[in-house]
Amino acid sequence: MKQVGRRLERRWRKSRDESDRTHLRAHYRAYAVAVRAAKKRHFSASIASSQCRPAELFRVVQGLVHPGPKEELTPPSKARCDDFAEHFREKIAQIRHELDSTIDSEVLRETPTLPSGPELLDEFQLLRPDDVDKVLGQVRPTTCLLDPCPSWLIKDSKHGIGTWILEVVNASLREGRVPAPLKEAVVRPVLKKASLDPGMAANYRPVANIPFLGKVLERVVAGQLQALLDETDYLDPLQSGFRPGYGTESALVALYDDLCREKDRGSASLLVLLDLSAAFDTIDHGILLDRLAGLGVGGTALRWFRSYLNDRFQKVVLGDYGSAPWQLCHGVPQGSILSPLLFNIYMKPLGEVIRRCGLQTHQYADDTQLYLSFSTNPGEAVAVLNRCLAEVMGWMRANKLKLNPDKTEVLLVGGSGF
Repeated sequence: MKQVGRRLERRWRKSRDESDRTHLRAHYRAYAVAVRAAKKRHFSASIASSQCRPAELFRVVQGLVHPGPKEELTPPSKARCDDFAEHFREKIAQIRHELDSTIDSEVLRETPTLPSGPELLDEFQLLRPDDVDKVLGQVRPTTCLLDPCPSWLIKDSKHGIGTWILEVVNASLREGRVPAPLKEAVVRPVLKKASLDPGMAANYRPVANIPFLGKVLERVVAGQLQALLDETDYLDPLQSGFRPGYGTESALVALYDDLCREKDRGSASLLVLLDLSAAFDTIDHGILLDRLAGLGVGGTALRWFRSYLNDRFQKVVLGDYGSAPWQLCHGVPQGSILSPLLFNIYMKPLGEVIRRCGLQTHQYADDTQLYLSFSTNPGEAVAVLNRCLAEVMGWMRANKLKLNPDKTEVLLVGGSGF
């Protein structure tokens, strides 16, 4: 329709005839209607395909409601990449140094254990030939710069290279070892908020992209780890995020319902909203492996997770430039398939710590809400809350997690008489 419009415009400019002008305006109106209809179909299809994926649905709707221009890193250069790499590396090193210097030796790791039994995951089930198509369909075709070819080409060529993928994945599962090339990642700095200064490295978060075959391997392991979590009912029922059926809606509804019930009883509630600094990046590998062992992971499977966590490297890439790779001694890569599951396992004991103090809690990823309701003696309630916060902060220090004071809030809900 664009080409037809250009021809009509050239004809009108040449003839200056009123009938040609009328035809041109009618075509422009029809073109505008067609564009709106195409956009509607595109966005409707995007929303429909994302209805079971809250994160993807939020991204689509956010792009429709706030389609502001993306901030560009100007200009990309080797020095800029090195600056980002240095910032991300030093930020985590500083947090770990602060935590190590304030560690409370009396705070235990709170690693729950499960009795040995048939539910233990000593070795992974190997991928069958019939499973290759299913697994490839579950992995988004996002190409990494480290991939030898586009990921869509790998998916389209699955009938020709499916056997090769099967051999690589099964060799890793069988030997309990992750190949070094699959533990490398490319980091893209992502601006935390559009309103922040794009010239400051502190306003960015590192989002890692790993090779496509690494994502396939992680998807296979994540499926078996999730099955173990479901069988053992390991995760806290009030722990939402990165779990089927436990999204933002369930977390918000549960918290809102609890607070409303207490308000209806005439009680007030002290609500504390906790937020962590770079939580995924400060996870201690030794503690995480202890958590996995407590869950029931052992043998070759535990050896695989140890290999997955150790000797990981990543580099910052902007345009055609990249930083020197650096080794990750802590944390799990943001943006990977396994990381959310591992993070939930790592955070599970926090709910037990809070409930031992007599408070209620809800967790969503690295956001934790703890609250205490009371009808009399607000001073005692504040004292109980402070004691619980001291316990929580001690647990976080012992588990190499840092509270973010800038995003932590305290709210009084209900109780107009206090």
